[in-house]
Amino acid sequence: MGMLYDDFDKTPQRARLLAYRDAMSALAAKYPTDNEAQIFYALAIAASEDPADKTYAGRVEAGAILEKLFKEEPNHPGLAHYIIHTYDVPPLAPRALDAARRYSEIAPGAPHALHMPSHTFTRTGYWQDSVSSNIAAAASAKREGQIAEELHASDYLTYAYLQTARDQAARSVLYSLPEIAARFDPNAVVSGAAGPSAGYFALAAIPARYALERGDWKQAAQLTPRESPFPYTEAITWFARGYGSARVGHVPAAYEAAASLKQIAEILVKSGESYWALQVHIQELAVRAWALMAEGKKKKALFEMDSAAVLEDGTEKSAVTPGSLAPARELLGEMLLAASQPAGALLQFEATLKKEPRRFRALYGAGHAAQLSGNEEASQRYFRQLLKVCQRADKPERAELLEAERAVSQK
Repeated sequence: MGMLYDDFDKTPQRARLLAYRDAMSALAAKYPTDNEAQIFYALAIAASEDPADKTYAGRVEAGAILEKLFKEEPNHPGLAHYIIHTYDVPPLAPRALDAARRYSEIAPGAPHALHMPSHTFTRTGYWQDSVSSNIAAAASAKREGQIAEELHASDYLTYAYLQTARDQAARSVLYSLPEIAARFDPNAVVSGAAGPSAGYFALAAIPARYALERGDWKQAAQLTPRESPFPYTEAITWFARGYGSARVGHVPAAYEAAASLKQIAEILVKSGESYWALQVHIQELAVRAWALMAEGKKKKALFEMDSAAVLEDGTEKSAVTPGSLAPARELLGEMLLAASQPAGALLQFEATLKKEPRRFRALYGAGHAAQLSGNEEASQRYFRQLLKVCQRADKPERAELLEAERAVSQK
């Protein structure tokens, strides 16, 4: 462990991670029959992976070690947990499904164990599984007094509800927030549970998701940032507020939000939080892009939105969130539709679905864009997928589902 902390103020984190990995490699080789040594070596491999390596070679290597050990110790809660985290990237997530389904059975009394499978279910678009997982996790966390964990599970739950157009259920979670927030003590840190930052994140994200996923731009534009010791959680609301303002044509308000996002990104840079600084910068670019679009500056708007998408392609989502408030390529697709470029829009929605399968707005966007570009086969395929995902949708249905039903019924 000393390798992780030696000269931490002078040595870059990645260099220390690599040194730790090498030390764990030596330890694992010295004690080949000690499963815990092998587990921590695997975790060191995954943790030290180059963030720019989109082959995920380190995660694949680590996962192979962990899966082998999981077969030997199928009731080891740590192994199930580590496999889920190791494979928590789009192309690898299906590999964690077995561990995800086993985890809640291994530790049914632990709120975080009940929640963790939904990381994999979210990555794979298994929305009902995520709903079931997080209902149980939130209830367990409430009983145990783990309020940040309850909020964290509620965010994942809301996201799953919204992807399946179960808006009334999502609204119930939203309306429960004041009561949960009243019980939330950010100074109460519970070992093994989500930390205070996850609580603040959920309190900001749930209202933003509820507005944005339903396309209620006016509601999004009226959101008020909640004061937080974690600036990136305030950015959530500024993004929703700015994007919503741009979509309803309130350009000055959109630029005001973009300016706030820029300030937050600068604060995060100064505090050494480079990951979140980049995420907030991407949000700023997206808001500016849609403000430009509202001004009729399509070329500049598309350039800014494409820049945001390229930056987001090079990042991975944090485990604190089930998904982006609005994926940049999805937003680019919607902008291309607004610019009467449906063929280009289809490509962006399809790119979104590769990273975030069975996502409502991307499925609808793909079906609609394909229809407008004359690609009937693709239009039918995406609309049918959307209707399948939303089999439990509220009645009356969202307008997007009615459009999909009409398109499918005509064939």
